[in-house]
Amino acid sequence: MADNSENKVEPPSRQYPDPAVKLKKEVGTTGHSWDGIEEYDNPMPRWWVWIFIITIIWSVGYWVAYPAWPGIQSATSGVLGYSSRADVANELAEFEARNESFFVALVDTDLEDIRADDELQRFAVNAGGSVFRAQCSQCHGTGGAGVQASGFPNLLDDDWLWGGTMEDIHETIRYGIRNEDYPEARWSEMPAFGQDGLLDDEEIDQVVNYVLSLSGSDHDSALADAGAENFEINCASCHGDGGEGDYFIGAPALNNQVWLYGGSPEAIRHSIYYSRFGVMPGFANRLRDAEIRAVAAYVHQLGGGQ
Repeated sequence: MADNSENKVEPPSRQYPDPAVKLKKEVGTTGHSWDGIEEYDNPMPRWWVWIFIITIIWSVGYWVAYPAWPGIQSATSGVLGYSSRADVANELAEFEARNESFFVALVDTDLEDIRADDELQRFAVNAGGSVFRAQCSQCHGTGGAGVQASGFPNLLDDDWLWGGTMEDIHETIRYGIRNEDYPEARWSEMPAFGQDGLLDDEEIDQVVNYVLSLSGSDHDSALADAGAENFEINCASCHGDGGEGDYFIGAPALNNQVWLYGGSPEAIRHSIYYSRFGVMPGFANRLRDAEIRAVAAYVHQLGGGQ
């Protein structure tokens, strides 16, 4: 077969245009280069420029209208006279006005009858809890559990000194305990049996073990038996023959496991030898009566009250 390759017609070469990207004008660079990477000198988008200009105009208007620039004594007040502190003060005044009717009702309602009004009781507990956390939690703890090592009573149980009725709690909060600010303050004083030489060391050890026996704690039976007579002579007049205590004079019960300063032999010996003299401030001049009543309602419901 004859070779006709020389007779074939070659199609004309077509001229394809360069890609569009190559047709664009090359963007210049800023002249900066990092490891061969150059920075193009592209203009900012028009929309971004306008937003930037608008923010500048807005900031100037803000400086004029609102407090903005600090001075030596105060900041510029702005033509609108806005004040965040004034807003907070107005909001507090508004809430005070709303709650005033409840505070009036707290004062006008007998303490024992507050619980009969569910709405008033809820308000008293909430308001009293707020005051308690601000005024009382430093000693009794945020939740009212007290601090045994320092002699701050636990308010969560139903073991009360000076009584656990609403009236009792209200009076304790109002006038405090063993302070010199109020003649009406709760008052009692335990003798320092060792420091004042009323009992010798052996007799004190005997009384310690007798007190431990009253609460069912570990103790030396022989010493406890020997201490029973001294307890009857020196302690029973306040703490009771069986250690049941007397909340009318603030004498704690000794026949349970609720301890004000701790129930270890060392803690009890310290109490007998040196005595205890816990002080609580009165709040009659610190809080208004409605707030004291609210705290009484809050504390009363913590431990179940009496």
